[in-house]
Amino acid sequence: MLSVIDIARRIDQGALSPHDAIRRSFDAIASRDGDVNAFVHVDRGVAVRESGPLRGIAVGIKDIIDTADMPTEMGAAIYAGWRPKADASVVAMLRRAGATSVGKTATTSFAYLDPAATRNPHNLNHTPGGSSSGSAAAVAAGMVPLSVGTQTGGSVIRPASYCGVAAIKPSFRLIPTVGVKCFSWTLDTLGLFAASVSDVAFALAALTDRSDLRPGDDAGTVPRIGVVMQDFAGEPEPDSAAALETAVRAIEKAGASVRAARLPAILGEAFAAHATVQDYEAVRALSWEYDRHRDALPPLIARLLEAAQPLGAEAYDAARSTAHRARGALHEGFGDFDAYLTFSSPGAAPETLASTGDSRFNRLWTLMGVPCVNIPGFTNASGLPVGVQVVTRFGQDARALSVARFVEAALARAR
Repeated sequence: MLSVIDIARRIDQGALSPHDAIRRSFDAIASRDGDVNAFVHVDRGVAVRESGPLRGIAVGIKDIIDTADMPTEMGAAIYAGWRPKADASVVAMLRRAGATSVGKTATTSFAYLDPAATRNPHNLNHTPGGSSSGSAAAVAAGMVPLSVGTQTGGSVIRPASYCGVAAIKPSFRLIPTVGVKCFSWTLDTLGLFAASVSDVAFALAALTDRSDLRPGDDAGTVPRIGVVMQDFAGEPEPDSAAALETAVRAIEKAGASVRAARLPAILGEAFAAHATVQDYEAVRALSWEYDRHRDALPPLIARLLEAAQPLGAEAYDAARSTAHRARGALHEGFGDFDAYLTFSSPGAAPETLASTGDSRFNRLWTLMGVPCVNIPGFTNASGLPVGVQVVTRFGQDARALSVARFVEAALARAR
């Protein structure tokens, strides 16, 4: 995989030019994407920026995010060829930081469950996850060092786990969603994929102009970690259980304080409330598409919108109230833990291209709006990656990244 930090360092040293770095990504896309199908549009004529902390960094943009110079098609036939007049805020922010948007990455239709054509680079018969399918796969296949995705349920952390890359779903609204196709205004969150946690931190700091997010010297910082099983979400598969056990052993050996953590009971209620919030808002966010183009919608999104039509304001308000109370309980529930460690996905990527997998270990954290980081480092007997997830309090993105770097380093030493 390509490293954001390594490319930036080589450019700073004069060993690589921004144009050559971008050209190498275009060459990698041409060589590898015929099998992976991570991109739905590539623009080799895009202008390369010469300044900024992300100069020379090729970025894939999930195709529900507006780009003025490329189509934004939502993974849906009814938006084929649609050209926005303006960039989404996140695209404009990337350009200001010097990054070069080289293409649009495949998304499930409207970022729901109808799969894109993308395949998992580790085994082309397996799903890469979704809905940010192409964004995860493009980084995993070494085509780009950085990509942008979105998460409403588990659409950043789960594909990162399946594809073996680092990713962050930051605190809610840390990155503005202006210009991103809305599915649920309470849940939709932009996130980043890169090769390592440090690469993700470097890119997020540059994108948001927040120096506290930059990867720093974590030497001597020993986190207090609570292990959360998320019993309300069901049992993990053996591969995810093994990934979490491996991570726990590694961080204990590295000196971290590790204890089992119990979540307040209302967190289980909030987990169940996620679907009500999501579905009620999706009906309204996609009302034009449903009312005017119902027959052209792919089957899974059409079925969801049909089934969710009767959801009323009373149920929605009750779900939002549960979420609000759960956020307060979660903040207090961390106690003296610096972070929670939990599953990123139920298991390794399923052997199917007809499904993107299950987001059950991600939905609660999305509803809570807290930062989550996927840490790669475990591989099952079939050679498929499985990640683990670090979660911290709302607004503590710098801490989430620091703890995730600790876990990543511990796993690397344990191999």
